[in-house]
Amino acid sequence: MEGDRPPPEDAAVPGFWRRLGLPGLADVHTHFLPPRLLGKVWAYFDAAGPLVGREWPIRYRWDDDARVAHLRRLGVRAFTALAYPHRPGMAAALNRWTLDFAARTPGCLASATFFPEPGAAGYVTDALDAGARVFKVHFQVGGFPPTDPALDAVWGLLADAGVPVVVHAGHAPVGTAHTGPAPFAALLARHPRLAAIVAHLGAPDYAAFLDLAGAYERVRLDTTMTFTSFFGHAAPFPAAELPRLRELGLAGKVLLGSDFPNIPYPYAEQLTGLAGLDLDDDWLRAVCWGNAAALFGLP
Repeated sequence: MEGDRPPPEDAAVPGFWRRLGLPGLADVHTHFLPPRLLGKVWAYFDAAGPLVGREWPIRYRWDDDARVAHLRRLGVRAFTALAYPHRPGMAAALNRWTLDFAARTPGCLASATFFPEPGAAGYVTDALDAGARVFKVHFQVGGFPPTDPALDAVWGLLADAGVPVVVHAGHAPVGTAHTGPAPFAALLARHPRLAAIVAHLGAPDYAAFLDLAGAYERVRLDTTMTFTSFFGHAAPFPAAELPRLRELGLAGKVLLGSDFPNIPYPYAEQLTGLAGLDLDDDWLRAVCWGNAAALFGLP
C-alpha cells in the first residue's frame, strides 16, 4: 500500500532479539481500533489536542493489515489491541471489535476496556467470558478518577480473575486531576490484588510508581515511549532510579511497550533506548519477552 514503507531503522529489530537468543518480542502496549475511531484519534494527534499538548506526527499511519504485517516483520510475536472510550456508551462496542480482531489475528492478545457507567460490570464479565486476557483504561482521556464508585465491581472482577489491566495513570503527556500516583495508590489501597500494568513507567512520576510496583505484588510497569528522544526530553527518567528499574525488571515487573502505531519515530527507537541503559542482556531478555511470556503464558 502507498505510504506503508517501514523506516529503515526497523530492519535492525530482528537482529536485536536474535542476538539476545529470544524467539521474538512481546509488546503489551499496541493499539488497534475500529477504523473510524482510529481516524478520529489520529486527527486529535494531528491537531495537538489539549491532552497531547505538542506536535505529534503519527509514524505508522497504515491500515490494520499493513500494521500487523509490520509487527510480524519486526518479530513481535505477541501484542495487544488496546482501546479505550472517552465517554459512556462506547466500551461494550469497542470490546466486540477488539475481541473479534484478536480472534482473527494470530499473536494478538484478546483485549478489552471499560468506563464508569451502569452495566460496566456486566460487559466486563462478558469480555472475560469471551477470553479477554488484557484490559486498558485511560484516566486522562476518560476524565474519571480510578476510585469512581461505578468501577468498584469492575476492579473486583479483574482482581479476582487475575487479568491485567494496562492503566494510563501518569501525568504525561498532560496531567489531569485524575492522573498521578496518588489517585492510583488510592485504587490499589481498595484493591491490593489488582493486576495492573502502569503505562509509560508512570511518567513523569517514575519513582512513585516504582514504589507502587515494589509494594504491590501484581503491579507492573511498561516501558512505552520512555528512553526515546521524543519522550525523554519532556519526562527524563532519573538516572538514580536505574538500579531499581533493573531490579524490578528481573523480578518480572517491567514489560516492553511501544504505543505502536501512535508514535512519531521508528519502532526501533524504543529498543535502542532500552539497550542504551546498559542494564545487561538478562534484563533486556526479561523485559522484551520473558516477563510478558510468564504473565500471559506465551509459548
